[in-house]
Amino acid sequence: MLKQILVAAAVASIGASNALAHVSLETKEAAVGSTYKAVLRVPHGCEGKPTNVVRVKIPEGVIAVKPMPKAGWTLEKVKSSYAKSYDLHGTATSEGITEVVWTGGSLADDEYDEFTLRAFLTTDLAAGEPLYFPVVQECPEGAAERWIEIPAAGQKADDLERPAPAIMLLHEVGGH
Repeated sequence: MLKQILVAAAVASIGASNALAHVSLETKEAAVGSTYKAVLRVPHGCEGKPTNVVRVKIPEGVIAVKPMPKAGWTLEKVKSSYAKSYDLHGTATSEGITEVVWTGGSLADDEYDEFTLRAFLTTDLAAGEPLYFPVVQECPEGAAERWIEIPAAGQKADDLERPAPAIMLLHEVGGH
């Protein structure tokens, strides 16, 4: 019971920090060893300028990434080697998409949009811990919003000026 209360409190704190971060993840938790649909919510541009690039750094241990194309935007999938090899349903996987970039669109400062990808959360990830997806919004004239800060040990996301969006990792559930 105490463990469930602690996890719920941690999820609530992540949700609060995501609300302040502006870029947030729609679903606040997911089980390791499962597929996760990440819907990144981008509610504005950069100090009055439209967002025309959205970059998402895929955290280590998140594999088999499949971003959703977006009308009016060009999709770039940056691939590289993982720090280690992961098991993807019985297949060793040592490289894949490590960054997703949507470019060429225009999200006005007074508009809202969502950017979506699907991925597998490996069992190497630690249940009970937050997982951060750093995001950079780029806008004209070099303006940018960098939601990339990850709390250090003992620090809370609320303590950061520009925390990365995060989910709470839950214990693996049986089956697929």
